[in-house]
Amino acid sequence: MTARRAELERRTTETHITISLALEGQGAISVNTGYGLLDHMLTLVAFWAGFDLQMACTGDLHVDAHHTAEDAGQLFGRALDAALGDRRGILRVGHGRVPMDEALADVVLDLSGRPWLEWRGEDLLPPLLAGEERDLWREFYKAVSSTARANLHINFLYGKNGHHLLESAAKGLGLALAQAVNRSGNTVRSTKGSLD
Repeated sequence: MTARRAELERRTTETHITISLALEGQGAISVNTGYGLLDHMLTLVAFWAGFDLQMACTGDLHVDAHHTAEDAGQLFGRALDAALGDRRGILRVGHGRVPMDEALADVVLDLSGRPWLEWRGEDLLPPLLAGEERDLWREFYKAVSSTARANLHINFLYGKNGHHLLESAAKGLGLALAQAVNRSGNTVRSTKGSLD
């Protein structure tokens, strides 16, 4: 089978991002967005998914990290969509629950071709995380689900530490992706014959 990979670039007046993504990874991960917490979470997603990921971003961090996080999510999702190709043979769905100390998030994913983000339990997150408003993370995951054409449900179940909650979600997404992108056979996993 051919390797599933993508290399993309996105340049706007707000950010410049390059990405290389390989779904059959060898553990090569390097993420530098300028916002350390985002680097950490993207690294966790790629590691737990078994992907190789190289991402570099220069963004308008003098404003805040909003554009950097949103655009990084968009390009990660686009790279995933491109690497999946016609999605023939993928298992399509995945689920991940990884506890991080006192925190637990539930992540369910369907690479259905129909984007949707269900984001629940955000009140458990503190108003600020690493100097940025918590809503930045909803925008990040919304961008991922939109451009990856994925139905993504993230539910923060319980926890007290914002970093731990985000880490549980990122690891859970990685596990869900590892399952969903796995190939079994050569058919499109849909009774209607297409994923859209």
